[in-house]
Amino acid sequence: VWFYSWGAPRFIFLLLASSLADFIIAANLQPSSEDSENRDRRKKFLAAGLIINLGVLFYFKYANFFVAEMTPLLELLGMTGFHWTNIALPIGISFFTFQKISYLMDVYRGTNKPAKSFTNYFLYVSLFPQLIAGPIIRYHDVARQLTDRQHTSSLMLSGIWRFCLGLGKKVLIANALGEIADHAFALDQGVPDTGFAWLGILCYTFQIYFDFSGYSDMAIGLGRMLGFKYLENFNAPYIARNFTEFWKRWHISLSNWMREYLYFPLGGNRHGPVRTTFNLWLVFLLSGIWHGASWNFLVWGAIHGFFLSLDKIGNRTWPKPWPTLITVPTTFVLIMLAWVFFRAETLPQAFSFLGSLAGHPGTGTPVKIPAFIDSYHLSILTMAIFFSFIPLILPPDLYRRLEAMDNKAWWQTGAQFSGSILLLVLSTCSLASGSFNPFIYFRF
Repeated sequence: VWFYSWGAPRFIFLLLASSLADFIIAANLQPSSEDSENRDRRKKFLAAGLIINLGVLFYFKYANFFVAEMTPLLELLGMTGFHWTNIALPIGISFFTFQKISYLMDVYRGTNKPAKSFTNYFLYVSLFPQLIAGPIIRYHDVARQLTDRQHTSSLMLSGIWRFCLGLGKKVLIANALGEIADHAFALDQGVPDTGFAWLGILCYTFQIYFDFSGYSDMAIGLGRMLGFKYLENFNAPYIARNFTEFWKRWHISLSNWMREYLYFPLGGNRHGPVRTTFNLWLVFLLSGIWHGASWNFLVWGAIHGFFLSLDKIGNRTWPKPWPTLITVPTTFVLIMLAWVFFRAETLPQAFSFLGSLAGHPGTGTPVKIPAFIDSYHLSILTMAIFFSFIPLILPPDLYRRLEAMDNKAWWQTGAQFSGSILLLVLSTCSLASGSFNPFIYFRF
């Protein structure tokens, strides 16, 4: 509560009130008897919980967008537009709303019993390592840990290493690449020429990965320091051979949440190819909108839904997998082009940037690669590419062995601790000499 209040003192009351409503509603959701009257009663309570949480999310996150889009339409029809004051977005609302819905659904399905006390439930909602930018923790993944954790020195050391690794990803790699990406997408200075546009989107592609996976590593590490074991959120996503595999490796907690609480209830792939395609499109359109109230995110979600549908068709048409040497680069380039819509502020800006990538920068003044981009930035980009694609040739269980917390030799423990200190010192020096650069996913 102190941590959240420090960043958003006004909204702590919203978090407390909505969590208290969840706790009261969940007490009436647990399955007891199967008579129709009890089922109807439970459904009504579940509907009330979903309406409260989704209503709060819609009001704070999408009301501004809705008013901005409706006002010109009303004025075109001769009506008076809305008189509206922009609403501030509560920190982390997209993430903690999904966690709260996970709790209600798990109790309704009987997967877990309601929390024994409001303190236990509010601990699940507000645990500070992952409160403001994920990973999205499903209730059944941590329900037992909320009341029964066993802490060890190995877990603490593993948490320190993971935190410092994430900090290094963000500060040493993502921030440097972000300088290039920000200049490439700053269209007030002109239009990037083809070379600068490709460099800019390439840097953003790795920036968002090292930025968000870095935050996830820090959250997982802080969780371990407190005795919690969170599930992984990233697994070398850019070595994916298709979009389906990409979403098994990228933002895994969001993929798991969407699959369990949206895709499966819609019918999944159980009702034929047409219904499967519809379900995929709907899930990823909603995933796009979840990221932000903008047409850009809707287009980004539609692109992913389209290629996921093609994957389903391709699996039926060509059951034999294509060579990795073809599928990995193709998938990477398509994902990189889709990131244009994620990074651009507006659709016109996204299409203008795509024009620059295609060699048609439009009517603006072409901007070449700035002079500040030197060998340091290019070495960071090379490092990002290396770390992103080296898993292609490494043993698949190497990461699991490196992450093993127990039964390490003394030299392995020493090397891990020394690496943590080195990353911490380098990151601290970089932070002290640089400017404020928040995590990308804070905006969601």
